[in-house]
Amino acid sequence: MHDGTLLAAVDLGSNSFRLEISRLDHGRLHRVQYLKETVRQGNGLDADGRLTDEAMRRGWDCLARFGERLAGFDRPQVRAVATQTLREAVNREVFIQRGAQLLGFPIDVISGPEEARLIYQGVAHLLLPSDERRLVIDIGGRSTELILGRQLAADTVASFPVGSVAWSQRFFPEGQFTAAAFDRAEVAAQAVLEEALEAYPRSAWDTAYGSSGTAGAVGDILTGMGGPAGLITRYGLDELRDRLIRARNADRLQLGALKEDRRPVIGGGVSVLRAVMRLLDIDQMTVAQGALRQGVIYDLLDREHPQTDLRAATVSMLGRRFGVDAAQGARVARVACALFGALLPPATAPDLRERMVRKLGWAAQLHEIGCLVSHSDSHKHGAYILDNTDAPGFALPELHRLAQLVLGQRGKLRKVEAELSDPIFLAMVVALRIAVALCHARRDPDLGGVALAPLPRGGGWALAVQPAWESTFPQSLHLLREEALCWQRTPWRLDVVSAARAALAR
Repeated sequence: MHDGTLLAAVDLGSNSFRLEISRLDHGRLHRVQYLKETVRQGNGLDADGRLTDEAMRRGWDCLARFGERLAGFDRPQVRAVATQTLREAVNREVFIQRGAQLLGFPIDVISGPEEARLIYQGVAHLLLPSDERRLVIDIGGRSTELILGRQLAADTVASFPVGSVAWSQRFFPEGQFTAAAFDRAEVAAQAVLEEALEAYPRSAWDTAYGSSGTAGAVGDILTGMGGPAGLITRYGLDELRDRLIRARNADRLQLGALKEDRRPVIGGGVSVLRAVMRLLDIDQMTVAQGALRQGVIYDLLDREHPQTDLRAATVSMLGRRFGVDAAQGARVARVACALFGALLPPATAPDLRERMVRKLGWAAQLHEIGCLVSHSDSHKHGAYILDNTDAPGFALPELHRLAQLVLGQRGKLRKVEAELSDPIFLAMVVALRIAVALCHARRDPDLGGVALAPLPRGGGWALAVQPAWESTFPQSLHLLREEALCWQRTPWRLDVVSAARAALAR
């Protein structure tokens, strides 16, 4: 991306939706605009884990306004990410489908560990370069992320289902504050966070940073109460808790620095923050300027280049972890991407073509990831692994897409039938399946004798083979004909024909 390019991140949090727009300037980002709306989607989950109609409407209205501001942006310039509330919501696809239409861009639901990694990127990029060991804490509406890192590298990440909105609903209904309620809230938070003790000991970090809404709001309040600017101390938190108890109700709070959108969730935020600081033996915490949205924008920059795209490193890491034959994965990837490139319309934009080819290549590199479990039904085991693993850099929908490609690499196509309505996925699947067949001998196939192309009238593909190729590679030809039989049970055709006959047909 060139200097002057505008980049945007949309953060669909449990309490607020945020839009950050920055301009790229010599590798650094400078804020152009920041919009925030309090939508409290975290309050809109009913007892069955479904977002209520009202909660979805609040979110859609906000995304429509953000979408108007983002009109004119291209897809590589914008990324929207959703966090804990939409991770939990059983009807999230309903919200996401409509929300993406209103916003004008896809919405990625990210895992808790991926959210933590992006938070750290946002915090670290806005700090001065330092070799200090950092502990970053982000208390959101329905989750809390903990990260240990140094410089720009996050070493240990975790996400816990405890946050300001959830704890306010549970322990401070209608904004009522009592000492007993705070005690219960803090004990409950520590019970959830207790497993962090082993991974985040006091000896593992030099400086603690608080990111995002809760830390920023509490930091402002404590400064307004006479505390040091940009610093949260346990003493200050004790004093703030006492003030909340004396007020007895959120509506009666008289704190000049308390913003109205934070008033309904301040009790939950303070109780979780106190629990974290006590549990991890934190005496003071510095309020960080960076947050998830800045991390998303810096990650957008990294995704533009294969050399810096964390997802490529993650694919290699997963291959090593699960004992994948890297040479075979690379071989299938080369063949699949070559076949897929021939199926893309000539007018496909180069950057879009590159992104799609890269994703197909990742699926091909991991197509044998399930073999460590069992060679029998390895494609099913591989899909399960990808759908249920932590993969830095990947959003949950991206991982599911890879899982579906791995699942669809062989056997009946009915198992990925729902995905085949997407023409890009359809082309990826046929290219991957043919590549797996051509590479069956685990050596580089001769691609000079085969050519894949869409049928002139649509509805499938023709795979033309040279007569000399047919006689030289009879097993490959047999596998390709078996593949054609699989497609006969679908609305599409795969015709394996001699090149001479194909030329006559033209």
